[in-house]
Amino acid sequence: MSHALILLAHGSSDARWRAPFETLEHDLRARLETPAVIAYMELSEPSLETRVAELYDQGHRRLDILPLFFAAGRHLRQDVPAQLEALREQYPQAALTLLDPVGQHPAFVEALAGIVTSRVEASLER
Repeated sequence: MSHALILLAHGSSDARWRAPFETLEHDLRARLETPAVIAYMELSEPSLETRVAELYDQGHRRLDILPLFFAAGRHLRQDVPAQLEALREQYPQAALTLLDPVGQHPAFVEALAGIVTSRVEASLER
């Protein structure tokens, strides 16, 4: 079964907000053998529905959705699961899996702590 990864961000109508996510998508494509694409929950395209349709049409049947969120709030507990249920009905041959948000990964917490520490130390040096 062909596998792909959807990186799910919240979304914004501001192109400047989307730029870091597009950079991440580009950088991951160079690092991963598995196709990785960005999708947005709202306010931006491509949407989750658009990406699932594109990847399904390309022959991918196992799609993991990795939320680029710090924590699982209402969107990840209610909105995204509802979207995925509708998509499962539309694409019954696809295995759609919602992964834990990146903010729950120990490496993310460690990286974020390192960034915060370096910013505080730089601020004290000024």
